[in-house]
Amino acid sequence: MEPARTIDDVLSRLDAIIARSRARCSADGYFAVLYRQVTAEVQRRIHGGFFEDAARMERLDVIFANRYLAAAEIHEQGGDPGICWGLALGQSRAWRPLVIQHLLLGMNAHINLDLGVAAAEVAPGVGIHAVDTDFNRINEVLSGLVDDVQRRLAVIWPALRAIDGFAGGVDEAVANFSMRKAREHAWSVARLLAPLGDAAARDTAIRQIDAAASVIAQLVLHPPGLATKLALLWIRLRERGSVADKTAVLGG
Repeated sequence: MEPARTIDDVLSRLDAIIARSRARCSADGYFAVLYRQVTAEVQRRIHGGFFEDAARMERLDVIFANRYLAAAEIHEQGGDPGICWGLALGQSRAWRPLVIQHLLLGMNAHINLDLGVAAAEVAPGVGIHAVDTDFNRINEVLSGLVDDVQRRLAVIWPALRAIDGFAGGVDEAVANFSMRKAREHAWSVARLLAPLGDAAARDTAIRQIDAAASVIAQLVLHPPGLATKLALLWIRLRERGSVADKTAVLGG
């Protein structure tokens, strides 16, 4: 499949993934719905002059999205999309993960791995430093979406607050993961990869970053502590609706 060339193209392909996931009752749709919301908001901000360099930000957004779209297509065809995406997409039929765990798995692969790779591609070498301001402004976009995500999750499982005593609460986990630690890490990845002109060295570095991020994915899937595991199971038993219903709620 040819890569997407515009943000409108990205949105169209995300719509297709969401529709396919809902038809199959596949949990892959959870992250696709969230990512579509983020992409649409970034597009709106680009058109509204929010970023310093609108053309560069659109290129970054499309390159970034194409990494997810390529991973989803490879997985759909039975191939290997890499460690992190393999773990995230491989849970599409699994019963146990909560919706929030599915979202965090996708966010881990896309932010801890893909975002830094995409930024280094759009601004290689010393050019990476020019992206710093716009890169950080995406945090502001995400912060405006966190409350809405929390509200939708509370519709799916009204017992949302029941695990606030474990791991700092679900809402804090989403905010901290997506906007603080993960984006700081993504910027470190971008600065690591940008100077690498040798393709082999770059590919080796990306594989190492993928492997490191997979450790986080395993922790998301299998959090330590019996009490936490039991709490997550309790919440899972009380999630409302089918996979298609939950996807619809997340997508509004």
